[in-house]
Amino acid sequence: MMNIKAFTLVSAVEWELLMGDKERVNIECVECCGRDLYVGTNDCFVYHFLLEERPVPAGPATFTATKQLHRHLGFKKPVSELRAASALNRLLVLCDNSISLVHMLNLEPVPSGARIKGAVTFALNENPVTGDPFCVEVCIISVKRRTIQMFLVYEDRVQIVKEVSTSEQPLAVAVDGHFLCLALTTQYIIHNYSTGVSQDLFPYCSEERPPIVKRIGRQEFLLAGPGGLGMFATVAGISQRAPVHWSENVIGAAVSFPYVIALDNEFITVHSMLDQQQKQTLPFKEGHILQDFEGRVIVATSKGVYILVPLPLEKQIQDLLASRRVEEALVLAKGARRNIPKEKFQVMYRRILQQAGFIQFAQLQFLEAKELFRSGQLDVRELISLYPFLLPTSSSFTRSHPPLHEYADLNQLTQGDQEKMAKCKRFLMSYLNEVRSTEVANGYKEDIDTALLKLYAEADHDSLLDLLVTENFCLLTDSAAWLEKHKKYFALGLLYHYNNQDAAAVQLWVNIVNGDVQDSTRSDLYEYIVDFLTYCLDKELVWAYADWVLQKSEEVGVQVFTKRPLDEQQKNSFNPDDVINCLKKYPKALVKYLEHLVIDKRLQKEEYHTHLAVLYLEEVLQQRASASSKGAEATETQTKLRRLLQKSDLYRVHFLIERLQGAGLPMESAILHGKLGEHEKALHILVHELRDFAAAEDYCLWCSEGRDPPHRQRLFHTLLAIYLRAGPAANELAVAAMDLLNHHATEFDAAQVLQMLPDTWSVQLLCPFLTGAMRGSVHARRTMQVALGLAKSENLIYTYDKMKLKGSSIRLSDKKLCQICQNPFCEPVFVRYPNGGLVHTHCAASRHTNPSSSSPGTRT
Repeated sequence: MMNIKAFTLVSAVEWELLMGDKERVNIECVECCGRDLYVGTNDCFVYHFLLEERPVPAGPATFTATKQLHRHLGFKKPVSELRAASALNRLLVLCDNSISLVHMLNLEPVPSGARIKGAVTFALNENPVTGDPFCVEVCIISVKRRTIQMFLVYEDRVQIVKEVSTSEQPLAVAVDGHFLCLALTTQYIIHNYSTGVSQDLFPYCSEERPPIVKRIGRQEFLLAGPGGLGMFATVAGISQRAPVHWSENVIGAAVSFPYVIALDNEFITVHSMLDQQQKQTLPFKEGHILQDFEGRVIVATSKGVYILVPLPLEKQIQDLLASRRVEEALVLAKGARRNIPKEKFQVMYRRILQQAGFIQFAQLQFLEAKELFRSGQLDVRELISLYPFLLPTSSSFTRSHPPLHEYADLNQLTQGDQEKMAKCKRFLMSYLNEVRSTEVANGYKEDIDTALLKLYAEADHDSLLDLLVTENFCLLTDSAAWLEKHKKYFALGLLYHYNNQDAAAVQLWVNIVNGDVQDSTRSDLYEYIVDFLTYCLDKELVWAYADWVLQKSEEVGVQVFTKRPLDEQQKNSFNPDDVINCLKKYPKALVKYLEHLVIDKRLQKEEYHTHLAVLYLEEVLQQRASASSKGAEATETQTKLRRLLQKSDLYRVHFLIERLQGAGLPMESAILHGKLGEHEKALHILVHELRDFAAAEDYCLWCSEGRDPPHRQRLFHTLLAIYLRAGPAANELAVAAMDLLNHHATEFDAAQVLQMLPDTWSVQLLCPFLTGAMRGSVHARRTMQVALGLAKSENLIYTYDKMKLKGSSIRLSDKKLCQICQNPFCEPVFVRYPNGGLVHTHCAASRHTNPSSSSPGTRT
């Protein structure tokens, strides 16, 4: 793992300041409380220094130690340990197995001479259980074998409160509340001195190396484990952190979150508690003391005292980011949460995430970059600004200061590599498309959508059109210039339309169709323009381009009038007369429009029906006069004309008859005579001029649609009479008459027909007709019999019901009340309901339902 600079080692107390010319004097222990630094030596002196920290803007802080005084404790043994009890203004000094209480400022022993005797080592309980602010809890390893003692230390007295026996000789101890973490001869244990319950942690051989027991936080300890492991353990006997791998020869350990610092004979090593990786190594020979005091880490040799000054976490994180070590930087940033105020941390952490995102982005790790940008709530314009010309010219955005990255633009980031630039642009397209509809875009949607449009246009991306036909915030000026630059004229028209500039949009599209500008986005652009105008609400715009669309194609162009939405037609935005006047120059379009009015919209206006019929007629006459008059098209137009003449009752019949004279259109003439009620004349044309007997039969059928049966019968009798009249084609007409009778037997009055038929016709020829006539007659007779029988049955039922009702007597008196009005009967006239209820006749007339039932009553 690459090193980072987490700490700087600076000198605090030099040898000359401490010892002068006493070469045999060595430092044995150190204590620091605030600015007060205490040093214990092997010649039984305690030195008091005042530390002055001096910040340096461009580097680590420096320290100056000012010696206050020193005092000999009166023993000949070294000072083994020092602990400050600032609440009592006392310094606890272990020397010659005795803990003395001295004043923190003048180092004078307390007048009472109170001390704790028989102590090998001791620890203060930093999570006291007594709750008394004027005492401290001290745990000692007693000179008595396998014994731990608990004391309460006051300003001038001490009090033993507990003595605990252990299974093996204890070598080191740390305290948290009621819990003791003990290093015994062969293992570490957790012991609750309140309940007496012990829990083994793991074995350890004290003969190979000295144990380390360090309280690092509430109910958590750091221990020197086997195999060069720094083990974490809680009072519950479990480890909530992975161990760190340090040297086999560690002689001291301290914690400065988020780091674990270890000291051996040659080095100070720094490990992260967050990812357990070694972060820094500092050469430091002859060190034998390493302790942390309220966040300040002090190391010492036998001749000097030094302070490990931590670099600010933000500086460490920035160094990691500068080295592209993104994961480590993020782990360290998360771990810094506990040491930084919440709001400040959130601001710092968001910025770190954003910086990490740009590092990943520069390495083309787009998925990771996207997640970091999102988590860091990146102002997406920071990313857009890397791409030249994507931000609108009107944007007021300026990059973050200090900058989140070191790149001027995408060209510098990719070093001109076109493939990398293309990948970066594809990522930005994807990212902007995802965030444009989220809260990330709030406040600068115009910048996002305009940038996205520019990317789509440059890449000829299909999503360009999707962006423009849905809600968007593209700035018109920038976007229009960009689309024009990349020859995206159809898309530019969509942009104009979205910004309510339909006239500019249509004109641009017309220029494309006319070939004035080139854009192959839509091969059906003409049809698109027609469809656009069809749904356009700007009446003047439609009129402005009506001639253009009709000149291109009459059949398609007329759709701007024939396919308009129903709701707009109801508002009568376009007067049919105005449209017809416009279409006079375009006969095919005029026919289509009149068909729309007459057939689709079914407008009941004589003028439109007559006009359409005349146009049909003119087209038929024109087709008949041309060489291709017998083609399929002429037949189709004639079919339309005949259908219109048959179905419509609104056109001017006499006017059309005059137009048909001499035109050689007997079928159409017959239909018109039929409209005038001149059925015999019409049938005469069909029979004698056209010789079309099937058409004559059809004529009888469609002329009688919706009319009563006698009318249809008269038409068929008229046709039969025409067939039976003697003439040059008597035989052919006779056959037609027989076919008519045999195919439509039910349409004739058989008795009249038999009187009309010639005597020479045989019964065999008329067999189908006679059979059908007889069958129809018998069917009619039997139907009448069935109806009569049903009527008689119904009458019988009613008679029975009436007799049954008459069979029971009804007593009426002046005490009886009407069930509707609750008034008595004044005369013997009443209405009785089937349930027996009696009401006045006038009440029954106003109420036709049973007063006690929702079903209708029956009067008797």
